[in-house]
Amino acid sequence: MRYLLILAKTMYLCGKNNFTVNEFIKLVKDMSQFSFENQQLKLQVVKSPLFIQGVLFLFTFLCFTLPIFGLIFNAIQGEGIKFGGILVLGIFSLIGFYMLRVSLWNRYGKEVIVFKNDEITYFADYKWFKDGEKSIDKNAIVYSIKPAGYEDENKGVLLISNGKSQIESVIKMSIQDIEIVIQLLKTTPSQT
Repeated sequence: MRYLLILAKTMYLCGKNNFTVNEFIKLVKDMSQFSFENQQLKLQVVKSPLFIQGVLFLFTFLCFTLPIFGLIFNAIQGEGIKFGGILVLGIFSLIGFYMLRVSLWNRYGKEVIVFKNDEITYFADYKWFKDGEKSIDKNAIVYSIKPAGYEDENKGVLLISNGKSQIESVIKMSIQDIEIVIQLLKTTPSQT
């Protein structure tokens, strides 16, 4: 299926303009941001640099461990566990959980859109847990693009709507990639 996506994108670009070998290599590397197999569309985040990921995971680890070590240190010193220590532990645990979500999203994040016979289901996959599950009925489906980011970036997000409710992706992709995804979704028959 991956080769079909590369072929579809190549054919799309050939129809628009001529491109060089370097542009084709970039095109193949960019293809890893989405895949469509077994009636599932997976949109992958562009991974942040390894240094940034390391810093995020380090801060996440410190948010969980420093308050615990503080409580243990106070208990060893004979001061006992105070309400302030428990409050700090709770606050830092919430911050740590949020940082864990951000860290996992920047490393493993993807959106999965499952096309079933009568509905379309969406969820965000952080690898360790899933979030934001949403389903819409699969009648009168309209696929569209919502521009996102700066105008010169030429990026957007995928919108899937049935008139009553919609699924909006949060992963920014190039407008060309979204147009290819929409063409694939329109031409791929549903499983019955």
